[in-house]
Amino acid sequence: MKILLVLIFAPLISLALLYFLFPEQLMQGARWLMRRRARVRRRTVTVDGRIWPYLEGGDPSKPTLVMVHGFGADKDHWTFYAPWMTRDYHLIAPDLPGFGENDRNRELPFDVASQARRLKDFLDALGIDRPHLGGNSMGGWIALRFAIDYPDRLRTLTLMNNAGVMGGDESELQKLVADRDYNPLVLANLEDADRLIAFVVRKPTFVPARLKPVIYADALKHRDLLDQIFWTIADEMEQKPLNDELGKVTAPTLILWGRHDKLIDVSCVAVLEQGIAGSRSHIFEHVAHVPMIEDPRATAEVQRDFLAKH
Repeated sequence: MKILLVLIFAPLISLALLYFLFPEQLMQGARWLMRRRARVRRRTVTVDGRIWPYLEGGDPSKPTLVMVHGFGADKDHWTFYAPWMTRDYHLIAPDLPGFGENDRNRELPFDVASQARRLKDFLDALGIDRPHLGGNSMGGWIALRFAIDYPDRLRTLTLMNNAGVMGGDESELQKLVADRDYNPLVLANLEDADRLIAFVVRKPTFVPARLKPVIYADALKHRDLLDQIFWTIADEMEQKPLNDELGKVTAPTLILWGRHDKLIDVSCVAVLEQGIAGSRSHIFEHVAHVPMIEDPRATAEVQRDFLAKH
C-alpha cells in the first residue's frame, strides 16, 4: 500500500514543486511534450545572415506544408493541430523576423511584402519549391501576398482568418484602433493577459497565475517592437488592402474562418470568395480568430480534405 501511495502521489508532488518553484522548467516541459505529440522538432537555417528557427515534422518525402503564424504568435502555435498533419505531410512552421526566436531588430521593415520576400528566401534556403502554403491572421496575409507576388512558388494556398482584405462589416478591432490611441493586441501588463486572450478566442482557457509571468514574458519584453509592427501593418491594411489584387491569385485556395472572430470580421470570407477564382471556404460556427488552436482537429480535417484534392 505504501508503494502504491508513493507511485500515485510522487508525480503530483513533483508537478506541485515545479509549479511553485520552477514554473519556467514546467513550461519548457509542456512545450517539449506538445512538440513530441505533434511529431515536430526545432531546427534552424541561416537566411541572408539571419538565423531562422522553425519546427519541422513528418516525412520529407511527402508533400510539404508550410504554415505561417500570426501577429504576436510563433511557430509553436501550430503544434496544437500538427498531430493531424504530420502523418501525411512534411510540415514546416517558421518564426518570422520580429517574432518568436527570430531576429527582433527594430530597424527591419515589417511591411507584408518584405515579410513575404523573406519567406521566399527562407524556402529557398531549405530547398523547398512549390509547397502547400498557409497562414493565420497576419501570417495568412503574408501567404496571400506571397501567392500574388510569387505565383509559381506554391501549390495551394490556405487562408485562416487572414488579414489583408477589407470585409463588408467592420470588426471590433477596426473600431478600437480607429483613433490610433489604443492597441488591443499588445499587453499593457500581466493583468491585461486575460482580456487579450478573451478578445482572440471564443472560449478562453484558464491560465494559472503562477504560469502567467512565464507564458507572457516574451510579449511584455518585446512590447514596444510588437506595437511598432502592429501599427506598420495597420497602416498598410488601411491604405493598401489586397481586395483589388485577389484576381491575381492562381493557386487553388481554401478559406477557413471562425464565425466569432473579433479581430477580422467574417464578412471577409465573401470578399475572398468573390475575388479568388475557384476558391473554397469553410466557416467554423464555434470558434473565433485561431481555429487551429480552438479546434485543431476540425481545422486539420477540413484542410486535409482540401489538400488531398491537389
